Amino acid sequence: MTVQLPTTNDFSAPYAVDDQQLVASLLKTITLPEEVNRRIDTRASKYIATIRKEASGIGGVEDFLREYGLSTREGLALMVLAEALLRVPDAATQDKLIEDKLKQGHWSEHEPSGDTWFVSASAWALGLSAKVIKPGETPEGVISSLVKRIGLPTVRTATKRAMRYLGHHFVLGETIKDALKRASSNEAKGYRHSFDMLGEGARTRKDARGYFKSYSDAIDAIGRATGNKKLPDRMGISVKLSALHPRYLATHHDQVMAELVPDLLALARQAKSYDLNFTVDAEEADRLELSLDVIDRVFADPSLDGWDGFGLAIQAYQKRALDVIDHIDRLAARHNRKMMVRLVKGAYWDTEVKRAQERGLADYPVFTRKPATDASYLACAKRMLDARPRIFPQFATHNALTVAMILEMAGSDKTGFEFQRLHGMGESLYKQITEKGDKIACRIYAPVGGYRDLL
Repeated sequence: MTVQLPTTNDFSAPYAVDDQQLVASLLKTITLPEEVNRRIDTRASKYIATIRKEASGIGGVEDFLREYGLSTREGLALMVLAEALLRVPDAATQDKLIEDKLKQGHWSEHEPSGDTWFVSASAWALGLSAKVIKPGETPEGVISSLVKRIGLPTVRTATKRAMRYLGHHFVLGETIKDALKRASSNEAKGYRHSFDMLGEGARTRKDARGYFKSYSDAIDAIGRATGNKKLPDRMGISVKLSALHPRYLATHHDQVMAELVPDLLALARQAKSYDLNFTVDAEEADRLELSLDVIDRVFADPSLDGWDGFGLAIQAYQKRALDVIDHIDRLAARHNRKMMVRLVKGAYWDTEVKRAQERGLADYPVFTRKPATDASYLACAKRMLDARPRIFPQFATHNALTVAMILEMAGSDKTGFEFQRLHGMGESLYKQITEKGDKIACRIYAPVGGYRDLL
């Protein structure tokens, strides 16, 4: 028996349709003529060649990410270690965890192509000085000898330091004041920024009030710092609905609508007063209808008339992504106001798959293969570009081929949309797109908070 949970909007779409059936329909919308595909390949190849040419001069974390990507066993082991160390309270267990994860990788198989300190030192001697690794030595041997010579506690400290280094690379600042200061140099180059206040979902009403104050204070700080530019060329902020209410669940629909809508509306009005970009972050599939109910209610409020800064994030790996775009298109048309839409691949894949398996569902609410998600992303991008009179598309991607396809799909009109990249990623790609060539707008999505919140 299926329980029909309450909803107040007109959104309706199958929760977990068959992958093959849906992908086949998506591919029909993004199949392009051979001549167009050749132009896309040429453009993407040019981007990639330039990235590779400049790669040796990037250094630091960029070299590390290229050498130990998440597709490698070493990269996965290190990322698991980074996250797990933050949650292990005692030193003895931390030592055992470090030993276990370091055994999972074949570090000496990775020969650094340059002499950048982070890769050659770490390869991964985990934050130790490059001087430690001498010619002919392997990282495994260095770590093993270090453990014997100076003990696991020292190696543990070095590992934690490396984790902090990584966190600092991807967090723009621990406070919004620090983040705004660091953002100024890229703003001067023509980039835009959207700030994400790091933190998990609220568990108590006190947590929710704390997040509300954090968002409110950040909006004031961003608004005062953003200057005289006009939307969309202004800074922005992302807010997470599950951080603003401790019971953000479909089963608490009425309570959420009564308590969360006024809070979100208050923040939106505050953002409107500064003419900022105000983005509601995406949540898990089970919360989609609830999120749309909240967004519909707030967006329809007359106090937001005349402001085109309100927006939301849509996850392309969700099978209902295209339906959400169509819903937002209708919503914007109904209220004669444009809405900003941030298109991302998705952030909760493992959770979505696990929940579907626990329930014994025949299929999943998200695509289980990367090519299917890629097809969905491009189909969504095309739909958003076609809806530019009512939607301002924001394409979050670090993929050169995806960028090339979007620029081709945009046709001769390269206005009315922007790209987005994460702080600490995609610099080489967007130097070519935003600082040179077509000079397409790019917004940097910038986390704000401690590195522990990021990991």
